[in-house]
Amino acid sequence: MSIKADTAKLKRWREERHWSQEHLAELAGVGLRTIQRIENGQQASPESLKALASAYQVDVSALYIDPEVEAAGIVQRKNAKTIAGLQLSFLIHLASWVLGMAIFAAISIGAEANYWVMKWPTLWWSVGLVSHGVTVAIVWLALRYKEEHEIPAT
Repeated sequence: MSIKADTAKLKRWREERHWSQEHLAELAGVGLRTIQRIENGQQASPESLKALASAYQVDVSALYIDPEVEAAGIVQRKNAKTIAGLQLSFLIHLASWVLGMAIFAAISIGAEANYWVMKWPTLWWSVGLVSHGVTVAIVWLALRYKEEHEIPAT
């Protein structure tokens, strides 16, 4: 049976102690290739993890990746990507709106009328922009609320 070790933690601990992979392998009583394999994210046997835990003087459970923490990290990264995409879409819409308003102003000035010729397109495009902004804000708030009020699994 193989177990997924927290490779980032193992590597960080080794580097904090200024140990080489060879030194860690010698302390743990495992092969250098085993250390390299584990630090590259491959599966580790329970015996190898016990040997590493002994070398680091920690409980073997400190070396495992917690699936709940990993899942929460994946969800947070996915939500962050979603929010970034929505914000980008709104900024593109806003830039288009600014350009459109400049063109509408040029049309109205060129028409030599005493009123805003493009009032209806301006109004409806502005309504669409505000609606887009409100939608982005609601989704952002909903994702943040869900992250903060997530019920932990028992």
